[in-house]
Amino acid sequence: MNDSNSIAQRLATIREEIPPTVKLVAISKGATIEQMREAYAAGQRDFGESRIQATIEKQAALADLPDICWHLIGQLQSNKVRKAVQMFDVIHSVDSLKLCQQIDRIAGELGKSPQAFLQVKMLPDPQKSGWSEAELLIDLPEINKCEFVKIDGLMSIAPLGLSKQELVCLFTSVRDLQNKVNKCNFLSINLKHLSMGMSQDYQLAVAAGSSIIRVGSKIFAYQEKIIK
Repeated sequence: MNDSNSIAQRLATIREEIPPTVKLVAISKGATIEQMREAYAAGQRDFGESRIQATIEKQAALADLPDICWHLIGQLQSNKVRKAVQMFDVIHSVDSLKLCQQIDRIAGELGKSPQAFLQVKMLPDPQKSGWSEAELLIDLPEINKCEFVKIDGLMSIAPLGLSKQELVCLFTSVRDLQNKVNKCNFLSINLKHLSMGMSQDYQLAVAAGSSIIRVGSKIFAYQEKIIK
């Protein structure tokens, strides 16, 4: 990446590389308010954050930009669920039945209907949370009982160190799981989206069927950390 390029130029480059049907979420957790405003001026509306307190400050600073769609991409602790439901339009990291049920209950109390993705890990990875395929299939009937949270996607983060071929297999397995779940015809679960692919692998993810990519360092030129 050429750091002399502007954020607008980087965004334009990424958009040229993906179909218009794929949503680009700019992972702004390492970006400044000024950088986020530059991205906004270039047409970016979806921003991803991982920490509640930092997001509170950013939302206050960007209150004059009401059409931003805020995505929670970090692991969500149970004591932060109420704040998350209040603040975020999309929660990418629903990683357990208990958390899903808590989000649903609080969403009902607040009169909210947040969009949420179920986080899956198709390969063993101690650095990541989420369901294995077998675990998710067991929990789906209970997830289907949720009334307020809108479950319409899967999210996955690839383990570090995978080869290109291994990444393709991983992303394809998430797409296959999406198809398997949708064939069950649950009333409250309709997995329209796959949130997978980051700065280093989003092109492979899109080729495998991802409809949402999460890109941070390739836009804002910061060093990405591992998101659990």
